[in-house]
Amino acid sequence: MTFSITRRGLLIGSAAGLGAFGLTGCDDVVQNPNVQSVLDMAETLTMKSQRLLVPKDKLAREYSEADISPTFRPNGTSQPDSEAYAQMMATGFADWRLKIDGLVERPVELSLADLKKLPSRTQITRHDCVEGWSAIGKWTGAQLGPLLQSVGLKPQARYAVFYCADQLELTLDGSGTYYESIDLIDAFHPQTILAYQMNGKDLEVAHGAPLRLRVERQLGYKHAKYLMRIEMKDSFAGLWGGKGGFWEDRGYEWYAGI
Repeated sequence: MTFSITRRGLLIGSAAGLGAFGLTGCDDVVQNPNVQSVLDMAETLTMKSQRLLVPKDKLAREYSEADISPTFRPNGTSQPDSEAYAQMMATGFADWRLKIDGLVERPVELSLADLKKLPSRTQITRHDCVEGWSAIGKWTGAQLGPLLQSVGLKPQARYAVFYCADQLELTLDGSGTYYESIDLIDAFHPQTILAYQMNGKDLEVAHGAPLRLRVERQLGYKHAKYLMRIEMKDSFAGLWGGKGGFWEDRGYEWYAGI
């Protein structure tokens, strides 16, 4: 739809324009008030437009095997720089567990094997980075919505918050740890999956092994990698900068729909 095209062009144009302020790419902080004003307007317009005009279960475009990109750049971190992650990687993530807690009736911890036993979805979709590049990949994983239903969401749950293994800044309060969040509309979208395979193979470390989020109707920085925990919350209160994500706390917009 027209507003989606305009949205993507606006975001990419804003990111490209950051160079004028000494800021470029996904790993930079949007601090200039003029840039922030543009992004805030785009976020408000797009979220209202998409939620009003687009059915909540409408799928992002899916592609054929022939469309898969020959190269797919890693977005964000290429490997978490922590001893704990290195130890998990050395054992093929045999000891890794995904914790799901917060506003749920039945908190759980799931191994990679547990997740692979769940009904899976495979989708070939385009990844759009705010830096301006795109690539098409094939993703397989467990659908998030049914998994959340299985743990029993409490009535006040509104957001799924994803905590990751990578820390982009060394901070005592943990605010340098990568995290992201989505609301229940996106959490229960059919294409929102916890992906453990890319292009028919287990995820490589650079692409988020052992598990990453795929939320196909949003830009790449929302697709959190190296997942460790999902917490169901009613608000972002008490979450570091209070904006619902690592980059959002530093000026990016929370709703990155395309």
